[in-house]
Amino acid sequence: MKTKLFAITPPFTQLNTPYPATAYIKGFLNTKNIVSVQADLGIEVILKLFSKEGLEDLFQVCSANSAFGLGSGFKCDVSNNTISDNSKRIYALQDEYLKTINPVITFLQGKNPTLALQICQEDFLPEASRFAQLEELDWAFGTMGTQDKAKHLATLYLEDISDFIVECVDANFGFSRYAERLGRSANSFDELYEALQQESTYIDNILLSILKEKIEDIQPTLFLISVPFPGNLYSAFRSAQWVKKHYPNIMISMGGGFPNTELRSLSDARVFEFFDFITLDDGEMPIEELINAVTSIAVEKQYKRTFLLENGKVVYKNNSTKPDYKQSQVGTPDYSDLLLDKYISVIEIVNPMHRMWSDGRWNKLTMAHGCYWGKCTFCDISLDYIKIYEPVAANLLCDRMEEMIAQTGENGFHFVDEAAPPALMRALALEILRRKLAVTWWTNIRFEKSFTRDLCLLLKASGCIAVSGGLEVASDRLLKLIDKGVTVEQVAKVTRNFTEAGVMVHAYLMYGYPTQTIQETVDSLEMVRQLFEVGVLQSGFWHQFAMTAHSPVGLYPEKFGVVKETEAIGTFANNDINYTDSTGIDHDKFSFGLKKSLFNFMHGICFDYQLQDWFDFKIPKTKIAPDFIFDALQEEEDFNSKPTAKIVWLGGKPSIEIFTKSKKGNSWELMTLTFHDKKESFSIQTSKEEGAWLVEMLLKIAVSNTKTHTYQEVKADFETHLEDFELFWFSKPIKTLREFGLLVL
Repeated sequence: MKTKLFAITPPFTQLNTPYPATAYIKGFLNTKNIVSVQADLGIEVILKLFSKEGLEDLFQVCSANSAFGLGSGFKCDVSNNTISDNSKRIYALQDEYLKTINPVITFLQGKNPTLALQICQEDFLPEASRFAQLEELDWAFGTMGTQDKAKHLATLYLEDISDFIVECVDANFGFSRYAERLGRSANSFDELYEALQQESTYIDNILLSILKEKIEDIQPTLFLISVPFPGNLYSAFRSAQWVKKHYPNIMISMGGGFPNTELRSLSDARVFEFFDFITLDDGEMPIEELINAVTSIAVEKQYKRTFLLENGKVVYKNNSTKPDYKQSQVGTPDYSDLLLDKYISVIEIVNPMHRMWSDGRWNKLTMAHGCYWGKCTFCDISLDYIKIYEPVAANLLCDRMEEMIAQTGENGFHFVDEAAPPALMRALALEILRRKLAVTWWTNIRFEKSFTRDLCLLLKASGCIAVSGGLEVASDRLLKLIDKGVTVEQVAKVTRNFTEAGVMVHAYLMYGYPTQTIQETVDSLEMVRQLFEVGVLQSGFWHQFAMTAHSPVGLYPEKFGVVKETEAIGTFANNDINYTDSTGIDHDKFSFGLKKSLFNFMHGICFDYQLQDWFDFKIPKTKIAPDFIFDALQEEEDFNSKPTAKIVWLGGKPSIEIFTKSKKGNSWELMTLTFHDKKESFSIQTSKEEGAWLVEMLLKIAVSNTKTHTYQEVKADFETHLEDFELFWFSKPIKTLREFGLLVL
């Protein structure tokens, strides 16, 4: 029996780029010659809904609602006869929406750029309540071009329609999540199960019509549903429910980020009315064993980290003795079957880093499985996806990048690592430069001291445009308690190195960590204010601490001064844990002030406000010196090079001119070396002998060479020809070259 797999991401994740889980699995299955088809049902539902035909149907559904003043009866899924003035306005302007929707979607797909000029005149799109925020954002458009402004206006237009759908048609709708409330740490399956017994909603029907076509066309034997987030859970179950009802012979399995974190103690048998299997952690080996189990006639089947139902009871089977695949064996992510030219770029907010998640098509890759640090106490470090660290060789990463560029036509890469390792980032950057690849990439990092000025310059030269990293709580006491392995001062220096290299920096910020005092929250805000004021941070976001079951705080709460409110493990999801903090502080009340201040700091304003101005309740004065970050950045860098440091030259070959200089009857020959940088040309002067050695050495240490040379090797080479390497290394000519691409890594 030949197996055919169909893998989907159910609605909704991102509109601008596919979530990569199914592409990773398809890439692996290719290495096994197993036929598979994938689909991102999220973008397909959105495109069907946000089209002229989709909106015609939407408005038709609402036309019988007496609340719109159009007669009696009510067909909408939301039983609400009181419709807001905003929805009435959108309904009244339906002809304008029908006229503009297809051109707007085409524009957001990057196929109709000239429409930007018309959108920006602000008399083309119908406007409802979302456009009320425009006056507040007008000043922000000073830094946005016409295309960006048009994207933002078009996004507001789509959000207006979304508001209409939520109020009048389907209360669970949301662009990047659907019925998320039903999936968020639902310890009990009851509420979700009850929702699934109800009649399908308007959005469900669109989803199921697309799914029906695909199932009939593909006729799979195994249906894989990836559920990365709580917002995908409801539609995953709806999809599985429909397939179970109409194609009971198709076996259905769930995997992905949500089950990996939330469903590790699953015991509710009702879940298996919808799914045959639920697998945990890396999917390659579990799926291979599922294929064997589905096709095998053996009585004792082998499973890898798989929940299933036996004799009416949920059992966890992990009886396969086969090891997981190494990262070098899992193949290149394969994006075929996905509608790569149909994704839409939106600009929801003016946060410069957040827009990268929603704007532009990115190929997703992973530099390393797991986290090389693996100690942060708020993180799920007990789970394999964090705990098992395995990097991918730089040359193999570059091979995969070139394959994906050839397949997708896209040169942009988002490395979705927990924390990309600095040494691997260095090796990858060197390999990209050696191969002369023109790529754009960004990733998540730890702000550790390995990110020197020169490493940041190398990363920038290879195409790195942005990094995001956890500053978390900007307090050295709490960073130590978190076991972050960094200090605020160190973070400031690393962010300075990236910023000066031209790489944008986004900081994840946290408040409400166990035992955090009000004073520490205020001091943390002051640190963040100073980091933005001196210009070393460009973007950030505050998250409130959440205790999770698989983190050190969740596993050993007594060590962190917190008490779990309940020890009971739910029969369904089990990750977020309610707790009480020994400080008794209500951290929720800080949320608005922290986020409002950050929004202003990101736009370079309000640094002179008192911290008290951001809160409507009394806070203590900060204990942080007003120049703490500025002073930390004044410290001289250590220019001593380690003997093992790699010396790399990013520039080109110089032109040479030898001339004679005379003074007091003595003559000696000098050399002028002229270099042409991408932006400018510059010259240095040395003695003829030093110049000749330097020209030869620059060829050896050029980034295009496979072999790298260490500081010790360069020094030894110099000293076989000339004397006093240190005097030469710290001379003005070398200092000039250091500014133009002579790197010590």
